[in-house]
Amino acid sequence: MTYESVIGLEVHLQLKTKTKLFCGCRAAFGAPPNSQTCPVCLGLPGVLPVFNEQALEWGLRVAAALDCAVTQTMKFDRKQYFYPDLPKNYQISQYDLPLAQRGHLDIQAGEGTKRINIRRVHLEEDAGKLLHEARQTETCVDFNRAGIPLLEIVSEPDLRTSDDAYQYLVELKALLQYLDVSTCNMEEGSLRCDTNVSLRRPGEAALGSKVEIKNLNSFRAVKLALEHEAQRQAGVLDAGGSIPQETRLWNAKTQITEAMRSKEEAADYRYFPEPDLVPFTMAPELVERVRRELPELPAQRRARLASAHGLSAYDAGVLTQERALADFFEAALAVYAKPKPLANWLMGDLLAYLNVNGLALDQVKVRPAWLAHLVQLIDAGTISGKMAKELFLRMMEEGADPAALAAQQGLQQIVDPAALERVADEVIQANPKSVDDYAKGKANALMYLVGQGMKRTQGKANPQQLSNVLSRKLAQAAASGRGGAAS
Repeated sequence: MTYESVIGLEVHLQLKTKTKLFCGCRAAFGAPPNSQTCPVCLGLPGVLPVFNEQALEWGLRVAAALDCAVTQTMKFDRKQYFYPDLPKNYQISQYDLPLAQRGHLDIQAGEGTKRINIRRVHLEEDAGKLLHEARQTETCVDFNRAGIPLLEIVSEPDLRTSDDAYQYLVELKALLQYLDVSTCNMEEGSLRCDTNVSLRRPGEAALGSKVEIKNLNSFRAVKLALEHEAQRQAGVLDAGGSIPQETRLWNAKTQITEAMRSKEEAADYRYFPEPDLVPFTMAPELVERVRRELPELPAQRRARLASAHGLSAYDAGVLTQERALADFFEAALAVYAKPKPLANWLMGDLLAYLNVNGLALDQVKVRPAWLAHLVQLIDAGTISGKMAKELFLRMMEEGADPAALAAQQGLQQIVDPAALERVADEVIQANPKSVDDYAKGKANALMYLVGQGMKRTQGKANPQQLSNVLSRKLAQAAASGRGGAAS
């Protein structure tokens, strides 16, 4: 390419506090419109905000996990703009003294890692939501979201490709899930992302005009929007034009960005200190306690699983991308210590089942011990690979232990030596031509005879053990001058 993309991301995270950032209204998702409001979050005259202590602690937890420098004294500011879903006509946010600054997040990039610097992490309140119903001529406003605590995580413009941006969001979401500060559910709006992208010639230090892209409702949308916008800007520059600093919307139907408005500068918002909230001095012991109580983070867990269980970097990465999946794997491992087979079932059949059905792990009834039992049945030779696939689907859909299902339905391999001997004798007696072909050196004849044995047992014979028995009997027949070799 003749241009280099310079990308920065702004992630807005809804903290899963029970109440809003500055009042006691519930912050639960899905309540009837305007049922979770009060004079404070509606901005009525004469009310005063009260800061949510839980939001502060969870914000500090994220800042610590991103290795940020916590601001010794932070304050809130009024960000002033007019929009129908903003009842106060200003948003309580943070400007020059945010919660934390100068952190980083390491992402996977090819065979190594790449460090993406974090400019700032700050707290702010959310706005309401405009509802545009196709059957209505008016737009409705739901203020339930107004005042909900948001944590904004702003990266430096260190990303250069749409793939890097996608990986950054995947890594950041995993980190936030491990911290247990948000549901990270994009469909409910608890994780939102805006992108900033500009182009410049490779080797240039100066940045081009920045374009912000909004209305991105998935990580895939972020990737597609960045790729389209880079192509669009390159076309404008190649034609001798210039890129205005503006905000654009991503149109998921047409797969293009569309102009929304000129991009605001900080001065346009007329920031000034929030007069109803005093500056907050961070107690060093609080910051230290939050750092000390951090859980094992994805990168640490990835390294531990690879080291302790001999998993590849790829396998460990997939298993730790979702905290629930990593927890499931380790719980199954505690029942049956076979890491690779368990990992294969989780990354293959289990994730495929969830993706096809649009489900999350916590929406199915399967238990870690059941997957461990399935692998145990395979290793013991009790069930075949084909039986295991059938039992897996029934386990997922019926919510039952595969060991119990196998016993109830008779889905168990025939491994008893005497039973396999009888099957082999019946197959040899019923297929003299194949016996003769085998004696003449046709190796495929054995495969045919094994298939006939599997058919007789309705797939329940252990194919390897049956093959061994048949090979032995055919060899004995040939040595004794009976069968195809003697005829």
